[in-house]
Amino acid sequence: MSEEVVPQQAGPAQPKGLLQQMEELMAALNADLSALDADLQSAGASTAPAEEGEAG
Repeated sequence: MSEEVVPQQAGPAQPKGLLQQMEELMAALNADLSALDADLQSAGASTAPAEEGEAG
């Protein structure tokens, strides 16, 4: 007995494919990470302590 794989459709109102949703989520994540990186770099530049060479 062989089984055929038939993709299930959510009906005619299915707006996007899974790949497109993942691409949009990745783009949003990249934008968030870029903004976070910029915030961290600006915060680090203004509050960066001088490096201390303490040899123990």
